[in-house]
Formats: sequence, C-alpha cells, structure tokens
Amino acid sequence: MKTFADIREAKKMPKGDHVSQKRVNKKVVMVHKDNKGFSVYIDGDKLDTYRSQAEAEKMGAAFAKEF
Repeated sequence: MKTFADIREAKKMPKGDHVSQKRVNKKVVMVHKDNKGFSVYIDGDKLDTYRSQAEAEKMGAAFAKEF
C-alpha cells in the first residue's frame, strides 16, 4: 500500500524551467519560471507566483523560516 509520503515524492519536479533551489531550515525552496512569472515551491507544495526572481526567493525563504 502506498503511503502519503510515497505519493508526494512521485510528483517531485513541477512544471516550468528550474531557476534556483536552496534549503532553509530543512525545507527545500525551489523557484521555477513559467508563463505567469516565478513560482515558489516549498517541499513540493506551491506557495505563490511572483513577478521577479529576487522577490520569489526572498518570500520563499521568509515563509520557510516561519514554517
């Protein structure tokens, strides 16, 4: 039987061009560029879409610190 963690790991890399990835407090923060802007993913879950890469990285790191 598949566990929740197995299902979550199956969808690792989201759509779009992979721009950056870093670890903040044991959480993986990824930034991907798609047609709407820069999307931020924390541990595979989408946080939000931003207009600039710098803003996306800044907000992703801030959220991961509080998470």
